[in-house]
Amino acid sequence: MHINHQQILTILKEGEISITGEFLWGSNYTFAVEISSGDQVLQGVYKPTRGERPLWDFPRATLAHREVAAYIVSEALGWSFVPPTVFRLEAPIGPGSLQLHIEHDPEYNYFSFSKADLQRLRPVAAFDYLINNADRKGSHILFDQHGQLWLIDHGISFHEEQKLRTVIWDFAGEPLPGQICSDLEKLDQQLKGGTPFRKELEKYIVPQEIKALIKRNQLLITSKMFPDPYPNRRPYPWPPV
Repeated sequence: MHINHQQILTILKEGEISITGEFLWGSNYTFAVEISSGDQVLQGVYKPTRGERPLWDFPRATLAHREVAAYIVSEALGWSFVPPTVFRLEAPIGPGSLQLHIEHDPEYNYFSFSKADLQRLRPVAAFDYLINNADRKGSHILFDQHGQLWLIDHGISFHEEQKLRTVIWDFAGEPLPGQICSDLEKLDQQLKGGTPFRKELEKYIVPQEIKALIKRNQLLITSKMFPDPYPNRRPYPWPPV
Protein backbone atom coordinates (compact mmCIF):
# COMPACT_ATOMS: atom_id res chain seq x y z
CA MET A 1 0.00 0.00 0.00
CA HIS A 2 1.40 3.38 -1.00
CA ILE A 3 1.70 5.87 1.86
CA ASN A 4 1.85 9.56 0.99
CA HIS A 5 3.97 12.21 2.67
CA GLN A 6 1.25 13.46 5.00
CA GLN A 7 0.39 9.91 6.08
CA ILE A 8 4.07 9.30 6.86
CA LEU A 9 4.16 12.41 9.05
CA THR A 10 1.00 11.32 10.87
CA ILE A 11 2.43 7.88 11.60
CA LEU A 12 5.72 9.41 12.78
CA LYS A 13 3.83 11.79 15.08
CA GLU A 14 1.28 9.34 16.47
CA GLY A 15 2.44 5.77 15.83
CA GLU A 16 3.72 3.32 18.42
CA ILE A 17 7.53 3.18 18.52
CA SER A 18 9.45 -0.06 19.05
CA ILE A 19 13.25 -0.14 19.18
CA THR A 20 14.69 -2.80 16.88
CA GLY A 21 18.43 -1.98 17.01
CA GLU A 22 21.09 0.63 17.55
CA PHE A 23 23.35 2.45 15.09
CA LEU A 24 26.85 2.31 16.53
CA TRP A 25 28.74 4.57 14.14
CA GLY A 26 27.66 7.95 15.56
CA SER A 27 28.71 10.07 18.52
CA ASN A 28 25.18 10.17 19.96
CA TYR A 29 22.75 7.38 20.79
CA THR A 30 20.78 6.56 17.64
CA PHE A 31 18.24 3.76 17.36
CA ALA A 32 16.58 1.84 14.56
CA VAL A 33 12.86 1.66 15.26
CA GLU A 34 9.56 0.51 13.87
CA ILE A 35 6.64 2.91 14.02
CA SER A 36 3.26 1.23 13.74
CA SER A 37 -0.23 2.61 13.25
CA GLY A 38 -2.94 0.05 12.55
CA ASP A 39 -1.67 -2.18 9.77
CA GLN A 40 0.92 0.37 8.61
CA VAL A 41 4.54 0.03 9.75
CA LEU A 42 7.42 2.38 8.97
CA GLN A 43 11.14 2.00 9.62
CA GLY A 44 12.60 4.97 11.42
CA VAL A 45 15.63 6.53 13.08
CA TYR A 46 15.15 7.72 16.66
CA LYS A 47 17.60 10.12 18.34
CA PRO A 48 16.68 10.69 21.99
CA THR A 49 17.71 13.99 23.53
CA ARG A 50 19.09 12.23 26.59
CA GLY A 51 21.52 10.33 24.35
CA GLU A 52 23.16 13.49 22.96
CA ARG A 53 26.85 13.90 23.75
CA PRO A 54 27.40 17.41 25.18
CA LEU A 55 29.20 19.82 22.83
CA TRP A 56 31.11 22.88 23.95
CA ASP A 57 29.65 25.12 21.25
CA PHE A 58 26.03 23.94 20.99
CA PRO A 59 23.43 24.28 23.76
CA ARG A 60 22.65 21.03 25.55
CA ALA A 61 19.64 18.96 24.49
CA THR A 62 19.06 20.86 21.23
CA LEU A 63 20.39 18.49 18.56
CA ALA A 64 17.10 16.65 18.03
CA HIS A 65 15.32 19.98 17.55
CA ARG A 66 17.87 20.94 14.90
CA GLU A 67 17.14 17.70 13.02
CA VAL A 68 13.50 18.78 12.76
CA ALA A 69 14.44 22.35 11.80
CA ALA A 70 16.51 21.06 8.87
CA TYR A 71 13.53 19.06 7.65
CA ILE A 72 11.09 21.98 7.75
CA VAL A 73 13.58 24.30 6.00
CA SER A 74 14.09 21.69 3.27
CA GLU A 75 10.31 21.49 2.83
CA ALA A 76 9.90 25.26 2.80
CA LEU A 77 12.43 25.48 -0.02
CA GLY A 78 10.51 22.84 -1.96
CA TRP A 79 13.64 20.66 -2.14
CA SER A 80 12.33 17.84 0.05
CA PHE A 81 15.59 16.02 0.49
CA VAL A 82 15.52 15.65 4.27
CA PRO A 83 13.40 12.59 5.15
CA PRO A 84 10.19 13.33 7.07
CA THR A 85 11.24 14.21 10.62
CA VAL A 86 9.25 15.02 13.75
CA PHE A 87 9.92 15.63 17.43
CA ARG A 88 8.30 13.13 19.75
CA LEU A 89 7.78 13.98 23.41
CA GLU A 90 6.71 10.42 24.25
CA ALA A 91 9.19 7.83 23.02
CA PRO A 92 10.95 4.75 24.47
CA ILE A 93 13.97 6.65 25.87
CA GLY A 94 12.34 10.03 26.23
CA PRO A 95 11.85 13.00 23.91
CA GLY A 96 13.79 13.06 20.65
CA SER A 97 13.71 13.31 16.89
CA LEU A 98 12.09 10.60 14.78
CA GLN A 99 12.94 10.37 11.10
CA LEU A 100 11.85 8.07 8.30
CA HIS A 101 14.62 5.57 7.54
CA ILE A 102 15.84 5.59 3.94
CA GLU A 103 16.98 2.29 2.46
CA HIS A 104 20.24 2.84 0.59
CA ASP A 105 23.61 1.32 -0.28
CA PRO A 106 25.99 2.45 2.51
CA GLU A 107 28.98 1.82 0.26
CA TYR A 108 27.76 4.42 -2.23
CA ASN A 109 28.66 7.81 -0.79
CA TYR A 110 30.06 11.17 -1.89
CA PHE A 111 33.52 9.70 -2.46
CA SER A 112 32.21 7.01 -4.81
CA PHE A 113 29.39 8.94 -6.53
CA SER A 114 29.25 8.97 -10.30
CA LYS A 115 30.04 12.24 -12.05
CA ALA A 116 26.35 12.60 -12.86
CA ASP A 117 25.32 12.22 -9.22
CA LEU A 118 28.00 14.67 -8.08
CA GLN A 119 26.47 17.25 -10.41
CA ARG A 120 23.16 16.85 -8.55
CA LEU A 121 24.66 18.22 -5.33
CA ARG A 122 24.44 21.95 -6.05
CA PRO A 123 21.28 22.38 -3.94
CA VAL A 124 22.96 20.38 -1.17
CA ALA A 125 25.91 22.78 -1.11
CA ALA A 126 23.52 25.75 -0.91
CA PHE A 127 21.43 24.04 1.78
CA ASP A 128 24.45 23.29 3.96
CA TYR A 129 25.61 26.90 3.83
CA LEU A 130 22.08 28.06 4.58
CA ILE A 131 21.62 25.88 7.67
CA ASN A 132 25.29 26.28 8.66
CA ASN A 133 25.86 22.53 8.69
CA ALA A 134 28.91 21.74 10.82
CA ASP A 135 29.09 18.08 9.80
CA ARG A 136 28.27 17.22 6.17
CA LYS A 137 30.11 13.93 5.87
CA GLY A 138 30.22 11.95 2.64
CA SER A 139 27.99 9.26 4.13
CA HIS A 140 25.26 11.77 5.02
CA ILE A 141 24.19 12.02 1.36
CA LEU A 142 22.07 9.08 0.23
CA PHE A 143 20.49 7.80 -2.94
CA ASP A 144 17.60 5.39 -2.51
CA GLN A 145 16.73 2.50 -4.83
CA HIS A 146 14.79 4.89 -7.08
CA GLY A 147 17.72 7.30 -7.40
CA GLN A 148 16.16 9.94 -5.16
CA LEU A 149 18.59 12.15 -3.24
CA TRP A 150 18.30 12.32 0.56
CA LEU A 151 20.23 14.13 3.29
CA ILE A 152 20.54 13.00 6.91
CA ASP A 153 22.26 13.97 10.18
CA HIS A 154 21.66 17.67 10.78
CA GLY A 155 21.96 17.78 14.57
CA ILE A 156 24.81 20.26 14.58
CA SER A 157 23.36 22.89 12.30
CA PHE A 158 21.87 26.39 12.64
CA HIS A 159 24.53 27.79 14.98
CA GLU A 160 24.56 31.58 14.91
CA GLU A 161 28.37 31.60 14.43
CA GLN A 162 30.02 30.33 11.26
CA LYS A 163 30.45 26.55 11.58
CA LEU A 164 30.19 25.24 8.00
CA ARG A 165 32.15 22.01 7.58
CA THR A 166 31.36 19.96 4.51
CA VAL A 167 32.96 17.65 1.96
CA ILE A 168 31.08 19.45 -0.85
CA TRP A 169 33.23 22.33 -2.05
CA ASP A 170 32.94 21.28 -5.72
CA PHE A 171 31.00 24.38 -6.69
CA ALA A 172 32.79 27.04 -4.63
CA GLY A 173 32.88 30.34 -6.52
CA GLU A 174 30.38 29.22 -9.17
CA PRO A 175 27.16 31.16 -9.86
CA LEU A 176 24.06 29.79 -8.15
CA PRO A 177 21.58 28.29 -10.63
CA GLY A 178 18.53 30.46 -11.23
CA GLN A 179 16.11 27.96 -9.69
CA ILE A 180 18.09 27.87 -6.44
CA CYS A 181 18.06 31.69 -6.30
CA SER A 182 14.31 31.72 -6.87
CA ASP A 183 13.71 29.18 -4.12
CA LEU A 184 15.90 31.14 -1.69
CA GLU A 185 13.93 34.31 -2.43
CA LYS A 186 10.68 32.48 -1.65
CA LEU A 187 12.21 31.24 1.60
CA ASP A 188 13.16 34.82 2.49
CA GLN A 189 9.47 35.74 2.36
CA GLN A 190 8.51 32.76 4.51
CA LEU A 191 11.12 33.72 7.12
CA LYS A 192 9.37 37.00 7.85
CA GLY A 193 7.80 37.29 11.29
CA GLY A 194 4.31 35.89 11.73
CA THR A 195 4.26 33.42 8.83
CA PRO A 196 3.20 29.81 9.60
CA PHE A 197 6.66 28.59 8.62
CA ARG A 198 8.39 31.11 10.89
CA LYS A 199 6.15 30.15 13.81
CA GLU A 200 6.94 26.46 13.25
CA LEU A 201 10.67 27.12 13.00
CA GLU A 202 10.59 29.07 16.28
CA LYS A 203 9.66 25.83 18.06
CA TYR A 204 13.07 24.34 17.26
CA ILE A 205 15.73 27.05 17.07
CA VAL A 206 16.13 30.28 19.03
CA PRO A 207 15.66 33.85 17.71
CA GLN A 208 19.36 34.63 17.25
CA GLU A 209 19.76 31.44 15.19
CA ILE A 210 16.80 32.39 13.03
CA LYS A 211 18.28 35.86 12.57
CA ALA A 212 21.58 34.29 11.45
CA LEU A 213 19.69 31.96 9.08
CA ILE A 214 17.96 34.97 7.50
CA LYS A 215 21.31 36.73 7.09
CA ARG A 216 22.93 33.70 5.41
CA ASN A 217 19.97 33.34 3.08
CA GLN A 218 20.12 37.00 2.09
CA LEU A 219 23.87 36.76 1.49
CA LEU A 220 23.27 33.89 -0.93
CA ILE A 221 20.50 35.83 -2.66
CA THR A 222 22.69 38.93 -2.98
CA SER A 223 25.92 37.25 -4.06
CA LYS A 224 24.24 34.65 -6.31
CA MET A 225 27.40 32.58 -5.81
CA PHE A 226 28.35 29.41 -4.02
CA PRO A 227 30.56 30.42 -1.09
CA ASP A 228 34.26 29.67 -0.84
CA PRO A 229 35.69 28.06 2.30
CA TYR A 230 36.23 30.57 5.06
CA PRO A 231 39.94 31.39 5.53
CA ASN A 232 41.58 30.29 8.78
CA ARG A 233 38.74 27.86 9.52
CA ARG A 234 38.63 24.09 9.12
CA PRO A 235 36.23 23.63 6.19
CA TYR A 236 35.97 19.81 6.29
CA PRO A 237 34.30 17.49 8.80
CA TRP A 238 36.24 14.73 10.55
CA PRO A 239 36.07 11.95 9.68
CA PRO A 240 35.05 12.92 6.15
CA VAL A 241 32.88 9.80 5.57
